[in-house]
Amino acid sequence: VQLQAFGGGLVQPGGSLRLSCAASGSILSINAIGWYRQAPGKQRELVARTTIIGSTNYSDSVKGRFTISRDNAKNTVYLRMNSLKPEDTAVYYCNADYVNYAGGRYDYWGQGTLVTVSS
Repeated sequence: VQLQAFGGGLVQPGGSLRLSCAASGSILSINAIGWYRQAPGKQRELVARTTIIGSTNYSDSVKGRFTISRDNAKNTVYLRMNSLKPEDTAVYYCNADYVNYAGGRYDYWGQGTLVTVSS
């Protein structure tokens, strides 16, 4: 299984970025998929997550600014980030709770993508 994350980079405060994460491999279904982030010296925290039934939850710090969406046909999740702030600077990680064809359920992390918000 692979989770390939794309879209990080350097952006000025107030700017926007879109992250994407494509899941591939022996995946029967994805129960939940989302984004976490880890800033230097801090613990990893949930940013946004969406489930197979379409429910979503967001960190209070990003509500109203970030939007998570999912393309089930492509096993891809997106994170649209608007009104970015310097405190959004972190490595963003994709995470998937999935079931494989053997019926096993796993929690899997992709590689991170760095988002830097700075003028």
